Amino acid sequence: MKRIMDNQKLCEGLRNGDKTVLDEVYYLYHKKIFAFALSYLKNQEDAYDIVQEVFINIWNHRGDLKSDARIEPLIFTATKNAVISLFRKKSTEKKYLEYLGNATTSNNLGAEELSDFGFLEEEYHSLIDQLPEKRRKVFMLSRQKGLTNKEIAKQLGVSEKTVENQLTKALAFLREKFGSGGFLGLLFFHLFIS
Repeated sequence: MKRIMDNQKLCEGLRNGDKTVLDEVYYLYHKKIFAFALSYLKNQEDAYDIVQEVFINIWNHRGDLKSDARIEPLIFTATKNAVISLFRKKSTEKKYLEYLGNATTSNNLGAEELSDFGFLEEEYHSLIDQLPEKRRKVFMLSRQKGLTNKEIAKQLGVSEKTVENQLTKALAFLREKFGSGGFLGLLFFHLFIS
């Protein structure tokens, strides 16, 4: 994922009320939040509401940010809370609460551990280490360095098709592992991996 500003500058900018920084955070995450919300809510209007609520909450609570805060956990928590809040609003429709209940408890990692962003981040790094070496290199160059498939192919001396195949396999592996973590695992996957 390419970033124009590093995490510290994003946090400082938010704390100082710089709306261009909010625009930057929006640019980085709004599509991922929308995709995740839509995958659960199956309703575009509700998914748009989630995106709006997440960024309103971040802006309204910018003064609470600590100097060493990290944007990812903030986004993760805001999105989780916004989706759960919407499910609660729809609690008259019993199926929503049942769906959320199943989604948050049907995981083999344990609901307590899974609610911890730090645990999910550790799990992510552990899973990256399990990828075959070539696949791991391709994935890291794509997701952490922000290189295009063409740039990765050139750097590694392979075809773009090979890069595409390796990325597809890496993402499928990670999606399966995080998908088994239910609601929060999938949220982490959508926001920070896919």
